Amino acid sequence: MTRSAGAALARDISAPTFAVSVGGTPLPVALASQVNRICVDEDVGLPSMFALELAAGDATRETSFIDGGQFAVGTEVEVKFGYGNALQTLMAGEITSIETEFKRGTAPSLVVRGHDRRHRLLRGRKTRSFVQQKDSDIAVILGGEAGLDVKAEDSQVRHEYVLQANQNNLEFLQERARHIAYEIVIEAQTLHFRPLQSFQAEVLTLTFEDDLLEFSPRLSAMGQLTEVEVRGWSPKDKQEIVANARAGDEVSTMGGQQSGAVLAQRAFSDAICTLSDRPVASQAEADQRARAYFNRAVLGLVCAEGSCSGRADLRPGQVIKVDGIGTRFSGQYYVTATQHRYCPRRAYETRFVVRRNAA
Repeated sequence: MTRSAGAALARDISAPTFAVSVGGTPLPVALASQVNRICVDEDVGLPSMFALELAAGDATRETSFIDGGQFAVGTEVEVKFGYGNALQTLMAGEITSIETEFKRGTAPSLVVRGHDRRHRLLRGRKTRSFVQQKDSDIAVILGGEAGLDVKAEDSQVRHEYVLQANQNNLEFLQERARHIAYEIVIEAQTLHFRPLQSFQAEVLTLTFEDDLLEFSPRLSAMGQLTEVEVRGWSPKDKQEIVANARAGDEVSTMGGQQSGAVLAQRAFSDAICTLSDRPVASQAEADQRARAYFNRAVLGLVCAEGSCSGRADLRPGQVIKVDGIGTRFSGQYYVTATQHRYCPRRAYETRFVVRRNAA
């Protein structure tokens, strides 16, 4: 029995269920019975979002579930999905908007939307400088300003000067993360600032015609680079700085036979990208940026979308294995986005977006 088949048997997929807590209190049974749909969208590059849709049980003008005080902007919400009694937290966030709809002849409805605490980093714009700080140090500062706990893996390189130029904290931190191939992940009240996890072992396997319902991969050599060169100038040493990353510098090849860089080079010859638009003050910084840009480029060799029976353990920032679709496209994939949809009438389904750097 395959790992995914065993997991499918362990879950009674005919009995999906959910649990929602608002302000630390479980949603009352009367309100839970009015839930029409719950959606949780997660993305490594954006604040995760939930949408909770409720409707009155008939076409009356009953509005107590709309006017009640349990749904207030800023209130903490926890959403769990699963099967039977085996529920797993998908998201813990805060209510950011409330919508209602009234139509003659139909029951009034309420949609409660919210985001993970990453949304706090979007509020306001700042211009300021950071002196003698690592990017991981900056992540700790910005997360702390948003009231978050921060687990930042040491980014090694200390910068003499970094400018946040009229940016909100999230776009600034994402820019710093891109330069060093890091990702920003929120779990409850903790912000994780860490290297892209595409080198990790898979956490689960999805098999076509078992729990994998559909999968549409696309392999494209467009945009693949064989080498990245970063050029800069050291004012301190008064000499040029040059760093290179090329085939062989991949963090991993995710079980594939050849990376996008090797495939493109063999098919079309060299494709070299030279970066000199941003200052680099040290050789270590240039090396780090070259490797980051190169690894992000090759990770786009194979892009795919798919869907499976609901899996609350399928999350962005993980590596999964896809099986049963032939040798070319079976293998490991890095998850960049997921969409979890629960509907009492249409059960529970998970859609996902993944990438791979080798074939």
